[in-house]
Amino acid sequence: MTRIALALLAAAALSVALAAQQPASTEPILSPGPSAARFPRNTEEFDRMFNEIKNWGRWGTDDQLGAANLITQETRKKALALAKNGITVSMAHAPLKEVAPDNPNPFNHTMNRGLTTDTYSVSYHGYAHSHIDALCHFLWKDQTYNGFRREEVLSEKGCLKLSVDSYKNGVVTRGVLIDMPRLKKVPWLEPGTPVFVEDIEAWEKMANVKIGPGDAIFLRTGRWARREKLGPWAVGRNEAGYHASVAPWLKQRGVSFVGSDDAQDVIPSLVEGITLPFHTAILAGLGVDILDNQDLEAVAETAAKLNRWEFLLTVAPVPVTGGTGFPANALAIF
Repeated sequence: MTRIALALLAAAALSVALAAQQPASTEPILSPGPSAARFPRNTEEFDRMFNEIKNWGRWGTDDQLGAANLITQETRKKALALAKNGITVSMAHAPLKEVAPDNPNPFNHTMNRGLTTDTYSVSYHGYAHSHIDALCHFLWKDQTYNGFRREEVLSEKGCLKLSVDSYKNGVVTRGVLIDMPRLKKVPWLEPGTPVFVEDIEAWEKMANVKIGPGDAIFLRTGRWARREKLGPWAVGRNEAGYHASVAPWLKQRGVSFVGSDDAQDVIPSLVEGITLPFHTAILAGLGVDILDNQDLEAVAETAAKLNRWEFLLTVAPVPVTGGTGFPANALAIF
């Protein structure tokens, strides 16, 4: 072995020894975003954030609507003016009837005798079916939005407060699409990719839109495009979505509804001890309702063609008394 080779081997060995002496980083690597985890990083920090931003009592001690109170008559009239082209686009994904890693409880459609009537059954919460979450769906420390105790809200007959029938008159407001794959110039966000405030604000700049009070925002991660190309995966264990640090920004902007093509939270959550911190913070803390598992592929294509990322949103869930939510067909009208 030559002297040069021996010298190179010695240098490599020294480099390995020095590296071994350095303390290993205990902070997760986030992609995209900084290499250090941000607040909140654990249950204690989450609880601090939750109590700093919660909207409890903001609209009265018995309020049932939460941030939907920010949708006023004037807000609705401005939203109606966005229906300029008369183009309607459904954001509901067709019900999935086959068992899959992201669909353990398939939609069941049975034809009745005579074949002129049928029966539907579905357990819609989860990562497959397009639905709306009512405010009674999540709790933090045994309290729902507005500080109601578990026993005041949850019963075997359904939710005694904060149920989906609060939206019997429907939701009519401005919808804003946040197309992260378009911003990042990728076909979809890989599972586990967190979305931060700076990502949303970069999209606002690119799309020439500013999110404000009463808005419903829809985050496209490209989940359904990825599923079509690569097949289903266990979304409940690995999905792109919002980092919990986005929650205070939602309060600052006055967002009323949050939707996505999966279930909102980045998973793993990057908040030690809490699986769905974003869900928890906005439902139980802010009183912001959620629209999960929306199919945003068609609305993204329409928005790109029109170069317009805002639209009139309408949602009218069936007002099930005591319901924790309902399958929903949200419409974007351009």
